[in-house]
Amino acid sequence: MQPLEKLRILLVEDHQDLAETVTDFLESMGATVDYAADGMTGLHLARQNRFDVIVLDVMLPGINGYELCAEIREHDHNNTPVIMMTARDELGDKLRGFESGADDYVVKPFDLPELVARVQSLSRRHHRTLTAEVFTVADLVLDTGTHEVRRGGQLLSLTPAGFQILSVLLKRMPNVVTRHEIESELWGDDPPASDTLRSQIYKLRKAVDKPFSVSLLHTVSGSGYRISESDRES
Repeated sequence: MQPLEKLRILLVEDHQDLAETVTDFLESMGATVDYAADGMTGLHLARQNRFDVIVLDVMLPGINGYELCAEIREHDHNNTPVIMMTARDELGDKLRGFESGADDYVVKPFDLPELVARVQSLSRRHHRTLTAEVFTVADLVLDTGTHEVRRGGQLLSLTPAGFQILSVLLKRMPNVVTRHEIESELWGDDPPASDTLRSQIYKLRKAVDKPFSVSLLHTVSGSGYRISESDRES
């Protein structure tokens, strides 16, 4: 397991024993951990500081994790990777987490090395140096330099994972990109549960296609996904 040196992590968790256990383990791996026991304190810390990853419980006093994540994404335009940490394991709860802007999801009880692997993967992806490029298809424009995505001139709000998925699809368009290739790009050799990518695609499609008359993101049955103005082979 690789160390977490130089990473600053925000942990928002109201159960003190679990918070202490997670904090001690992350710090033993070299990370610096800031801690909040409720949603409002977590929001304040997220606004006042720069973090590499935010680890966020769903059931919090004050404002819950879904609301906190949405506030960070929609109002603060903060693209720091967020891992939801919760006892809920239903697909609907996961979808709600991704809808609010989360990038990954760990279900309690979890192994601490698993959490570290998620933190490592998200931080690597978030800090990966990209050569500034602009990709265009139809009225959709993605700029890797500014990390902005616009469609029809309208600025779209994407999660960091959604931005990365869209970047991969645009770089490979109009070719099909397999699920395995996308998962490897996002999470390396340690992808999360099988429905996580599907949830991220759902969130991405809702942002990129739902408000518009023409769909650009297509599912190719048995193969993967593609970006194209045409829905052939979808």
